[in-house]
Amino acid sequence: MALHPAPETPMRASAFAPFSVRSFRFQWPADLATSWAFEMETLILGWYVLVETRSVLMLTLFASLQHMGTLLAPMFGVMGDRIGHRKVLATMRAVYTALALTLMTLAYSGLLTPTYVLVIAGVMGLVRPSDIGMRTALVGATMPSDKLMGAMSIQRTTQDSAKVAGALTGAGLVALLGIGPAYTVVASFYAISAALTLKGANPNAAPRQVMARTGNASPWGDLRAGMAYVWNTPLLLASMCFAFLLNCSAFPMMNGLMPVMAKEIYHTDQTGLGYLVAAGGFGALMSSVVMSRIGHRVRPARTMIVFSAGWLLALILFANTTHPAAGIPFLLLAGLSQGLGQIPMATMLIRNSEAQFRGRIMGIRMLAIYGNIPGLLLAGWLIQRMGYPMTVTAYGTVALILIVVVTLRWRMQLWRRDAPANSRAM
Repeated sequence: MALHPAPETPMRASAFAPFSVRSFRFQWPADLATSWAFEMETLILGWYVLVETRSVLMLTLFASLQHMGTLLAPMFGVMGDRIGHRKVLATMRAVYTALALTLMTLAYSGLLTPTYVLVIAGVMGLVRPSDIGMRTALVGATMPSDKLMGAMSIQRTTQDSAKVAGALTGAGLVALLGIGPAYTVVASFYAISAALTLKGANPNAAPRQVMARTGNASPWGDLRAGMAYVWNTPLLLASMCFAFLLNCSAFPMMNGLMPVMAKEIYHTDQTGLGYLVAAGGFGALMSSVVMSRIGHRVRPARTMIVFSAGWLLALILFANTTHPAAGIPFLLLAGLSQGLGQIPMATMLIRNSEAQFRGRIMGIRMLAIYGNIPGLLLAGWLIQRMGYPMTVTAYGTVALILIVVVTLRWRMQLWRRDAPANSRAM
């Protein structure tokens, strides 16, 4: 009589199934090192700029400079589709290493000033916004479809764990050792990530992504084809609008302006700021674990909408607290909702797009990050006039209304149970 495995056995194994793919075994630690360095760098330099300049507007300028290269993200996607996502990603991470070493040298020599920080942040901002899109495209190119949601969830832990460990480590290193030694660690993480990204390449196998080369088409021709593909695909266009909305409203409050809440409302130092950032990161890390277990059972588009709204509500509640003990639970909830909304969005984009366009689609998706710039600059102006709590409340309320508008406009693609965007993994 044939014996059959217990039905729960594959369920237990499925959470780690993506690691059976060789590429992912190298990509995950490489992405982890990059994400930790990103979080440490943002916290270290953001606090440095705020303390040295004593200006919220300068802080928002620093945060905005990190997104300068958002307009270049589609071209990074084009190059990924043409020469391979891994090669482009490894080159980007080599650039991070060089810039971190430059800043580390300035710090050790005592020549570091806010001006140098802003210049280096601007150069880094030309490349950094494309990193998440390229790593997502690489997962989509190397991962079987039945493992995609699990891979996206596990890959998301690299960003979410960084908000916990990277934030706390960055704050602690600066407080104990100073900015020079802290940046030695940052530069080391970037160097490790570049090496691991290259190591993941398999020279005996062709890239799984389909190269978007048609005749002698130029990179600009490839980019125009990608733009047209998104514009003429309602689901992709709706997702891009949704992503831009969240980057205008939720992300500035969760990331770039957190030092304002720590310093002006909670009256704490960089260590307290690290705890706040870590709280949001821990909530997001919980979401990654949850989605790695149950992601195959959720309806991606509906999940994205519901938890994105929950993210905004949690941020409104957080901004209206006056003590970290009251605010941290709301940050945990905000981080949890953020991850439960963002993981299905990325999976939905990869699953419902043609393979030869994936690099460009994720590059175009990164254009939504550009919403951080007007969102941050307007918020900095409003905070000086209305205060942090009122600004976050206004941002969140308007964003919730717009979520309803976007959902109604594309309800056939985003809300119907039988829509492709709401199909469950098999």
